Amino acid sequence: MGDDAGGWFDEARFGMFVHWDHASQAGLEVSWPLVGGLGNLPGDPVGIEEYHSTAATFAPEPHAAREWAAAARAAGMRYAVLTTRHHNGFSLWPSAVSDWSVGRFLPGRDLVREFVDAFRAEGLRVGFYYSLSDWHHPDYPAFTEADKPYSFLAYRRPDDPGAWDRYLDYLFAQVRELLTDYGDVSVLWFDGQWERTPWEWKADELRALVRELQPDCLVNDRLPLQGDFETPEQFVPAEPPEGRWETCLTMNRSWGHVPADTRYKSARDLVHTLCETAGRGGNLLLNVSPRGDGSLPPEQLERLAVVGDWVAAHGEAVFATGAGLAPWQFYGPTTQRDDTTYLHLLMRPYDSVTVRGVPIRRIAGVRHVPSERALTFHTRAAVIDELFNADPVGEAIIEVPEDLVDDHATVLALDVTPA
Repeated sequence: MGDDAGGWFDEARFGMFVHWDHASQAGLEVSWPLVGGLGNLPGDPVGIEEYHSTAATFAPEPHAAREWAAAARAAGMRYAVLTTRHHNGFSLWPSAVSDWSVGRFLPGRDLVREFVDAFRAEGLRVGFYYSLSDWHHPDYPAFTEADKPYSFLAYRRPDDPGAWDRYLDYLFAQVRELLTDYGDVSVLWFDGQWERTPWEWKADELRALVRELQPDCLVNDRLPLQGDFETPEQFVPAEPPEGRWETCLTMNRSWGHVPADTRYKSARDLVHTLCETAGRGGNLLLNVSPRGDGSLPPEQLERLAVVGDWVAAHGEAVFATGAGLAPWQFYGPTTQRDDTTYLHLLMRPYDSVTVRGVPIRRIAGVRHVPSERALTFHTRAAVIDELFNADPVGEAIIEVPEDLVDDHATVLALDVTPA
């Protein structure tokens, strides 16, 4: 990988995750219902055959991915990741090494190709989610009713080394297909790693294969011991991980399309999460869950539109920025670019806000980001510093007029003259 191969990731800050498969027709979470469900995910478990049976009727509209891509672009997202194959084993492309794919049920269709073409047409980078585990493949082995209840620690491993070798051949072959048939792939987002050791997965060899086929493709930390970035799930860590990282987050509680799950985060919550993530130097990969026909639920489209309006006005403070000030310096997230610090006001100010630990004589000005309106401010520092220090560090108290307070998050820019 080139030294700057991941530079786009450091600037992107915002992407779309797409969790989708044939069971979305039945309003089922992706994969987990077939093994008995998962405690922190809504929805009831179903029989294994019932879950897999919806593959035969999976026929999404051909234009579906174009709708996702347009919504992602309007929301200000810079990249997208599709679940090409989740733990349930169903491949969204016509894989040459498996008949459990769209190739069997949708002749002539390639849902991965449709995704790639749609997002590239909107100028977004593409990435592929791929589960290392496969609960349908006979050599994995396939999960059965006798294996319930599912246990993260006790799910059985294959006894036949030959079966495991065949499974690895299949896994490597599918990764090769994904990385040779669809042009440049920016991210390979692995998952399902917990069921085996890094050595059983041959993680070193798999990473080498990715590097051989797509030298600039980033790989997440769920390929054990190989990650280019970390992936905290459903929360923004209080202390950011070392290096690159990305929070993946659902709008409600479900990854897949579960109509009964109506506990949606507000658009304001999502804007705040984007601010918090950028303020810690990470990316937000926000999930959408298309229905069986590929259409996005109205609740998700509405939130994407509101977030997009906010991003259009405030993107200067999000994209191509780095982590900002220390938490003690400002009561809210901050981002930085060159000599500008962006203050993200996630709480409504009374009439002013204070930023601490700044070179008060070199403040060139403070402005409201969307309007570029200059704001009044005054400064203070310790008396001795003000009297005898040519470049004192102190506080800036910034007046925030009520008419500039945004309903979702107000952003101010503090510009400093270089020393």
